[in-house]
Amino acid sequence: MQGRLTIKRLTKRFGGVAAADNVNLDFAPGSLTAIIGPNGAGKTTLFNLIAGRLKPDAGEVWLSGENVVGLPEVEIVRRGLSRAFQIASLFPQFTVEQALAAAVHARWRQSHSILRRFPLPSARARAREVLELVGLEAVAGQASQQLSHGDQKLLDIALALALEPRVLLLDEPTAGMGREARWQMIEKVHNLWSQQSLTLIFIEHDIDIVFQIAQSVRVLHYGKVLAEGSPREVRGNPAVIEAYLGATSASVPV
Repeated sequence: MQGRLTIKRLTKRFGGVAAADNVNLDFAPGSLTAIIGPNGAGKTTLFNLIAGRLKPDAGEVWLSGENVVGLPEVEIVRRGLSRAFQIASLFPQFTVEQALAAAVHARWRQSHSILRRFPLPSARARAREVLELVGLEAVAGQASQQLSHGDQKLLDIALALALEPRVLLLDEPTAGMGREARWQMIEKVHNLWSQQSLTLIFIEHDIDIVFQIAQSVRVLHYGKVLAEGSPREVRGNPAVIEAYLGATSASVPV
Protein backbone atom coordinates (compact mmCIF):
# COMPACT_ATOMS: atom_id res chain seq x y z
CA MET A 1 0.00 0.00 0.00
CA GLN A 2 2.90 2.38 0.70
CA GLY A 3 3.56 4.50 -2.38
CA ARG A 4 0.18 3.85 -4.03
CA LEU A 5 -1.64 6.92 -5.32
CA THR A 6 -5.32 6.55 -6.20
CA ILE A 7 -7.54 9.33 -7.53
CA LYS A 8 -11.31 8.93 -7.36
CA ARG A 9 -13.86 11.13 -9.13
CA LEU A 10 -11.61 14.19 -8.84
CA THR A 11 -13.35 17.33 -10.10
CA LYS A 12 -12.33 20.98 -10.26
CA ARG A 13 -14.08 23.78 -12.13
CA PHE A 14 -12.98 27.33 -12.81
CA GLY A 15 -16.18 29.12 -13.74
CA GLY A 16 -17.68 27.09 -16.56
CA VAL A 17 -14.44 25.27 -17.38
CA ALA A 18 -13.84 21.79 -15.95
CA ALA A 19 -10.06 21.59 -15.44
CA ALA A 20 -10.52 18.17 -13.85
CA ASP A 21 -13.69 16.32 -14.80
CA ASN A 22 -14.44 13.22 -12.73
CA VAL A 23 -10.86 11.94 -13.00
CA ASN A 24 -10.18 8.37 -11.85
CA LEU A 25 -6.57 7.13 -11.91
CA ASP A 26 -4.49 4.61 -10.03
CA PHE A 27 -0.67 4.56 -9.77
CA ALA A 28 0.84 1.36 -8.43
CA PRO A 29 3.72 1.56 -5.94
CA GLY A 30 7.06 1.85 -7.73
CA SER A 31 5.51 2.65 -11.12
CA LEU A 32 6.81 5.17 -13.67
CA THR A 33 4.00 7.06 -15.39
CA ALA A 34 3.85 9.92 -17.89
CA ILE A 35 0.95 12.37 -18.06
CA ILE A 36 0.50 13.88 -21.50
CA GLY A 37 -2.05 16.00 -23.30
CA PRO A 38 -2.41 19.27 -25.22
CA ASN A 39 -2.01 22.65 -23.53
CA GLY A 40 -5.01 23.30 -21.31
CA ALA A 41 -5.74 19.60 -20.85
CA GLY A 42 -5.60 19.91 -17.05
CA LYS A 43 -2.23 18.30 -16.36
CA THR A 44 -0.83 20.91 -13.97
CA THR A 45 -4.24 21.34 -12.33
CA LEU A 46 -4.22 17.62 -11.63
CA PHE A 47 -0.83 17.92 -9.92
CA ASN A 48 -2.07 20.93 -7.92
CA LEU A 49 -5.05 18.92 -6.72
CA ILE A 50 -2.97 15.88 -5.80
CA ALA A 51 -0.39 17.96 -3.90
CA GLY A 52 -2.98 20.00 -2.01
CA ARG A 53 -2.26 23.33 -3.65
CA LEU A 54 -5.82 23.37 -4.95
CA LYS A 55 -8.90 22.02 -3.18
CA PRO A 56 -11.15 19.91 -5.45
CA ASP A 57 -14.85 20.56 -5.83
CA ALA A 58 -15.39 16.84 -5.44
CA GLY A 59 -13.44 13.60 -5.29
CA GLU A 60 -10.70 11.93 -3.29
CA VAL A 61 -6.92 11.56 -3.40
CA TRP A 62 -5.71 8.43 -1.62
CA LEU A 63 -2.02 8.34 -0.70
CA SER A 64 -0.76 5.08 0.78
CA GLY A 65 -4.27 4.23 1.97
CA GLU A 66 -5.23 7.66 3.35
CA ASN A 67 -7.53 10.24 1.78
CA VAL A 68 -5.44 13.44 1.87
CA VAL A 69 -7.98 15.84 0.36
CA GLY A 70 -8.30 18.84 2.65
CA LEU A 71 -4.91 18.43 4.29
CA PRO A 72 -2.40 21.31 4.05
CA GLU A 73 0.39 20.87 1.51
CA VAL A 74 2.99 20.42 4.24
CA GLU A 75 1.02 17.54 5.77
CA ILE A 76 0.71 15.81 2.41
CA VAL A 77 4.49 16.12 2.04
CA ARG A 78 4.97 14.55 5.46
CA ARG A 79 2.77 11.65 4.37
CA GLY A 80 5.14 10.89 1.52
CA LEU A 81 4.29 12.97 -1.56
CA SER A 82 6.67 15.56 -2.97
CA ARG A 83 6.67 17.69 -6.08
CA ALA A 84 9.25 19.38 -8.27
CA PHE A 85 7.95 22.28 -10.35
CA GLN A 86 8.33 23.22 -13.99
CA ILE A 87 9.87 26.54 -12.88
CA ALA A 88 12.53 25.82 -10.28
CA SER A 89 11.46 27.11 -6.84
CA LEU A 90 14.79 27.59 -5.12
CA PHE A 91 16.47 29.31 -2.20
CA PRO A 92 18.22 31.87 -4.45
CA GLN A 93 20.72 33.23 -1.90
CA PHE A 94 21.62 29.82 -0.45
CA THR A 95 24.34 27.59 -1.78
CA VAL A 96 23.16 24.30 -3.23
CA GLU A 97 24.17 22.42 -0.09
CA GLN A 98 22.52 24.99 2.19
CA ALA A 99 19.28 24.80 0.21
CA LEU A 100 19.18 21.04 0.59
CA ALA A 101 20.03 21.21 4.29
CA ALA A 102 17.14 23.69 4.72
CA ALA A 103 14.78 21.25 3.01
CA VAL A 104 15.98 18.48 5.30
CA HIS A 105 15.39 20.66 8.38
CA ALA A 106 11.85 21.36 7.15
CA ARG A 107 11.20 17.65 6.60
CA TRP A 108 12.36 16.92 10.15
CA ARG A 109 10.04 19.61 11.52
CA GLN A 110 12.98 21.79 12.48
CA SER A 111 12.03 24.86 10.46
CA HIS A 112 13.49 27.09 13.19
CA SER A 113 16.92 25.78 12.14
CA ILE A 114 16.63 26.65 8.44
CA LEU A 115 18.44 29.98 8.79
CA ARG A 116 21.21 28.63 11.01
CA ARG A 117 24.64 29.57 9.75
CA PHE A 118 25.82 26.04 10.44
CA PRO A 119 23.16 23.38 9.75
CA LEU A 120 22.92 20.36 12.00
CA PRO A 121 25.54 17.74 11.07
CA SER A 122 22.81 15.17 10.39
CA ALA A 123 21.05 17.59 8.01
CA ARG A 124 24.32 18.32 6.19
CA ALA A 125 25.00 14.60 5.87
CA ARG A 126 21.55 14.01 4.37
CA ALA A 127 22.03 16.99 2.02
CA ARG A 128 25.30 15.51 0.77
CA GLU A 129 23.61 12.14 0.19
CA VAL A 130 21.04 13.83 -2.04
CA LEU A 131 23.75 15.87 -3.80
CA GLU A 132 25.51 12.67 -4.76
CA LEU A 133 22.25 11.05 -5.77
CA VAL A 134 21.46 13.72 -8.38
CA GLY A 135 25.07 14.45 -9.35
CA LEU A 136 25.40 18.01 -8.06
CA GLU A 137 28.45 17.52 -5.82
CA ALA A 138 30.59 19.76 -8.05
CA VAL A 139 28.33 22.79 -7.48
CA ALA A 140 27.57 22.18 -3.79
CA GLY A 141 29.13 25.51 -2.76
CA GLN A 142 27.65 27.56 -5.59
CA ALA A 143 24.72 29.95 -5.04
CA SER A 144 21.48 28.42 -6.27
CA GLN A 145 20.64 31.46 -8.39
CA GLN A 146 23.93 31.09 -10.31
CA LEU A 147 23.29 27.55 -11.51
CA SER A 148 22.76 26.67 -15.14
CA HIS A 149 19.19 25.96 -16.21
CA GLY A 150 19.78 22.22 -16.18
CA ASP A 151 21.37 22.26 -12.73
CA GLN A 152 18.51 24.38 -11.38
CA LYS A 153 16.10 21.71 -12.57
CA LEU A 154 18.23 19.05 -10.89
CA LEU A 155 18.32 21.07 -7.68
CA ASP A 156 14.55 21.36 -7.68
CA ILE A 157 14.31 17.57 -8.01
CA ALA A 158 16.92 17.23 -5.26
CA LEU A 159 14.87 19.49 -2.97
CA ALA A 160 11.86 17.26 -3.56
CA LEU A 161 13.93 14.14 -2.84
CA ALA A 162 15.26 15.67 0.39
CA LEU A 163 11.66 15.54 1.65
CA GLU A 164 11.87 11.72 1.51
CA PRO A 165 8.88 11.05 -0.76
CA ARG A 166 7.35 7.72 -1.67
CA VAL A 167 5.48 9.44 -4.52
CA LEU A 168 7.30 12.06 -6.60
CA LEU A 169 5.59 14.42 -9.07
CA LEU A 170 7.71 16.09 -11.75
CA ASP A 171 6.19 18.89 -13.83
CA GLU A 172 8.04 18.95 -17.17
CA PRO A 173 11.54 18.09 -15.92
CA THR A 174 13.04 18.72 -19.39
CA ALA A 175 11.30 22.06 -20.10
CA GLY A 176 13.52 24.68 -21.72
CA MET A 177 16.35 22.29 -22.58
CA GLY A 178 17.95 21.37 -25.88
CA ARG A 179 17.51 17.88 -27.25
CA GLU A 180 20.75 16.41 -25.86
CA ALA A 181 20.21 18.01 -22.44
CA ARG A 182 16.63 16.69 -22.35
CA TRP A 183 17.83 13.11 -22.82
CA GLN A 184 20.55 13.55 -20.19
CA MET A 185 17.99 14.86 -17.72
CA ILE A 186 15.48 12.12 -18.34
CA GLU A 187 18.19 9.49 -17.97
CA LYS A 188 18.97 10.90 -14.53
CA VAL A 189 15.27 10.90 -13.67
CA HIS A 190 14.97 7.28 -14.78
CA ASN A 191 18.01 6.31 -12.68
CA LEU A 192 16.58 8.05 -9.62
CA TRP A 193 13.31 6.21 -10.05
CA SER A 194 14.99 2.82 -10.29
CA GLN A 195 17.44 3.46 -7.44
CA GLN A 196 14.95 4.94 -5.00
CA SER A 197 11.96 2.65 -5.69
CA LEU A 198 9.73 5.70 -6.10
CA THR A 199 6.26 5.96 -7.52
CA LEU A 200 7.17 8.61 -10.10
CA ILE A 201 4.65 10.56 -12.18
CA PHE A 202 5.86 13.14 -14.66
CA ILE A 203 4.26 15.62 -17.07
CA GLU A 204 6.12 15.78 -20.36
CA HIS A 205 5.53 17.26 -23.82
CA ASP A 206 8.40 15.46 -25.56
CA ILE A 207 6.60 12.40 -26.90
CA ASP A 208 9.84 10.66 -27.87
CA ILE A 209 10.90 10.75 -24.21
CA VAL A 210 7.51 9.59 -22.98
CA PHE A 211 7.32 6.57 -25.24
CA GLN A 212 10.94 5.65 -24.56
CA ILE A 213 10.96 5.51 -20.74
CA ALA A 214 7.43 5.47 -19.29
CA GLN A 215 5.92 2.19 -18.13
CA SER A 216 2.45 3.60 -18.64
CA VAL A 217 0.95 6.75 -20.13
CA ARG A 218 -2.19 8.65 -19.11
CA VAL A 219 -3.66 11.12 -21.59
CA LEU A 220 -5.74 14.09 -20.45
CA HIS A 221 -7.97 16.10 -22.74
CA TYR A 222 -10.22 18.95 -21.54
CA GLY A 223 -9.93 17.73 -17.97
CA LYS A 224 -10.93 14.16 -18.74
CA VAL A 225 -8.89 10.97 -18.96
CA LEU A 226 -8.90 10.27 -22.68
CA ALA A 227 -6.80 7.12 -22.59
CA GLU A 228 -4.38 5.12 -20.46
CA GLY A 229 -2.15 2.15 -21.10
CA SER A 230 1.33 1.18 -22.23
CA PRO A 231 3.22 3.52 -24.59
CA ARG A 232 2.39 1.15 -27.48
CA GLU A 233 -1.31 1.09 -26.62
CA VAL A 234 -1.56 4.86 -26.23
CA ARG A 235 0.39 5.58 -29.41
CA GLY A 236 -1.99 3.41 -31.40
CA ASN A 237 -5.19 4.74 -29.82
CA PRO A 238 -7.24 6.50 -32.54
CA ALA A 239 -8.77 8.97 -30.08
CA VAL A 240 -5.33 9.99 -28.82
CA ILE A 241 -3.97 10.35 -32.35
CA GLU A 242 -6.88 12.57 -33.34
CA ALA A 243 -6.84 14.72 -30.19
CA TYR A 244 -3.14 15.06 -29.53
CA LEU A 245 -0.51 13.00 -31.33
CA GLY A 246 -1.55 13.46 -34.93
CA ALA A 247 1.26 12.77 -37.36
CA THR A 248 3.78 12.75 -34.50
CA SER A 249 2.90 9.16 -33.64
CA ALA A 250 4.11 7.93 -36.99
CA SER A 251 7.67 9.09 -36.28
CA VAL A 252 8.01 7.42 -32.89
CA PRO A 253 9.73 4.02 -32.94
CA VAL A 254 7.96 1.01 -31.45
